[in-house]
Amino acid sequence: MIVCCGEALIDFLPRKSADGASVYQPFCGGSVYNTVIALGRLGIKTGFFNGISTDFFGDMLRDGLKASNVDISHAKVWDKPSTLAFVKLTDGHARYSFFDDNSAGRMLTKKDWPKLAAKVQALHFGSISLIPEPGGSTLEALMKREAKTRVVSLDPNIRPGQIKDRRAHLARLTRMIAMADIVKISDEDVAWMTGKSEFAKTAKKWLKSGARIVVVTRGGDGVEAYTANFALHQPAVSVKVADTVGAGDTFTAGLLAALSKAKLLTKKKLASISQADLEAALSFAARAAAVTVSRPGADPPWAHELA
Repeated sequence: MIVCCGEALIDFLPRKSADGASVYQPFCGGSVYNTVIALGRLGIKTGFFNGISTDFFGDMLRDGLKASNVDISHAKVWDKPSTLAFVKLTDGHARYSFFDDNSAGRMLTKKDWPKLAAKVQALHFGSISLIPEPGGSTLEALMKREAKTRVVSLDPNIRPGQIKDRRAHLARLTRMIAMADIVKISDEDVAWMTGKSEFAKTAKKWLKSGARIVVVTRGGDGVEAYTANFALHQPAVSVKVADTVGAGDTFTAGLLAALSKAKLLTKKKLASISQADLEAALSFAARAAAVTVSRPGADPPWAHELA
């Protein structure tokens, strides 16, 4: 089982009403939520950990998880508000404005940590859930507790508009990258963290600090992947883009799903993964992400769509 730890929120996406007026329609979302939904749809046993509200938005989130075969027994369901995100699409690319004060996910502390059974082989972390306190520290500490015995995946999925203290958040990400086995990050996030687009140099630094695999997604330019033994480039899948909402999250899920199905999702095997095996996993991830970008919103594919 893979347990995804991070935000579940409601995305309000711009739409046109029947009379042509501009409106916002609510959809379940959040980077980590999208990733766990995609994993469930791809046939991977998966669970979700974070806070979920008892309000009607929380009902939507729980129903969405259950519908995609996600185990929600690790989640803390309580009487705090749901996180809301309003999305602006410009040429298919999403920008976000978040409302997160005192939310069900943000207010988690160490006493809310889940009890993880031996069947949990990997944990995934990322995105805006790592920014606010006390939730950000709660998740970082959970990663630290589990990183010695379980595979850890990290997607920083940086939202600059939400980060009030760049130095503190950069320090957190640096610590978490050193604990992660798999780091999946976009080219834009690399540039935000380093001020440059020197993927190979940055990946080498992160591999030396502790990561086993660093994957840099570059949109239409494909993917760069790095390990201690080799580097490779995976071309993007050509597809007509509806929008990019959830694309990176689906890619992460596809990568984890492919590694899990190939029985490579262990610390030892990731440390010595072959180029052919990593190429196969990246290819599957790219195909999964291509389905998501081909349709509006974060709507990851089901396993049968990639058969």
